[in-house]
Amino acid sequence: MRAWSVSAPAPVEDDPLRFVERPVPVPADDELLVHVRACGVCRTDLHVAEGDLPVRRPGVTPGHEVVGVVAGTGAAVTDFAVGDRVGVAWLRRTDGTCAYCLRGAENLCPRSEYTGWNADGGYAEYTTVPAGFAYRLPEGVEDVALAPLLCAGIIGYRALRRTSLPTGGRLGLYGFGGSAHLCAQVALAEGATVHVLTRDAAARRLALDLGAASVRDAYDVPPEPLDGAIMFAPVGDLVPVALRALDRGGILAVAGIHLSDVPALHYETDLFYEKELRSVTSNTRADGREFLGLAARHGVRATTHTYPLSDAAQALKDLKAGRFDGAAVLVNDLS
Repeated sequence: MRAWSVSAPAPVEDDPLRFVERPVPVPADDELLVHVRACGVCRTDLHVAEGDLPVRRPGVTPGHEVVGVVAGTGAAVTDFAVGDRVGVAWLRRTDGTCAYCLRGAENLCPRSEYTGWNADGGYAEYTTVPAGFAYRLPEGVEDVALAPLLCAGIIGYRALRRTSLPTGGRLGLYGFGGSAHLCAQVALAEGATVHVLTRDAAARRLALDLGAASVRDAYDVPPEPLDGAIMFAPVGDLVPVALRALDRGGILAVAGIHLSDVPALHYETDLFYEKELRSVTSNTRADGREFLGLAARHGVRATTHTYPLSDAAQALKDLKAGRFDGAAVLVNDLS
């Protein structure tokens, strides 16, 4: 098969990805072999390619928003069959026995593994996934529309829940890319007022089209105090800006796996009155199932821009440069 490999992490402008030929992977006893049909392009893929995340598998194939069809099963798999459509997401495996897993917080498992970081992902014709971590996908939704839901959507959903937003609450979204525009749809469907803070002109237009109450520059003050906010932009300088925008008791959730350094916080203006700053670490499978159910119920749809799988390197460059709103999706043009 053909696949993209991170030969050595570097800025995407220096082409760290190489197009290579590899054997089709053989699934382990508990795994599925998945023929990739579409794979979303996530900012985490950019962090893997550029080395913001430390190398865990040399030459790894990125991609963890995979929609595909089961092409083979391991000997121990009983609940999937060849031909089933499945989704492959970021969280690939946990130990299932640690204190975190046993209390329902498998996203905090110290021995967790991730698709496209610890193991080869979906920028390829085929990938594998443990059957217990594969998602069954709703019928009647196209592959391209589903792909971004499998990370951007799930992570945005967990970040939304981390804000503990009250019913009818006022939510601020800092940055408005693939994850934020899906999170906004859930929040709006649940009755929230959404304010979007971003510099990108296309993202601002999309936010208004989706129903945002206001759009302003990322460093501006929103038109009203916020009950909750989510930091999607990986910019640490925005953390005190967002904290100051919170009302008393408000919560800021940082959704990214990577964030530039946060400047010193001023306790009285940034954190007093029981404001909270929370991180978001991956997701549980329960988060994924809940979000996919809500997405189907509320008609959550990604705004997508398609690229052939053979042009994945350019898609990552365009993501970094902000050349599209919504989400990019690779479509398998190879097999």
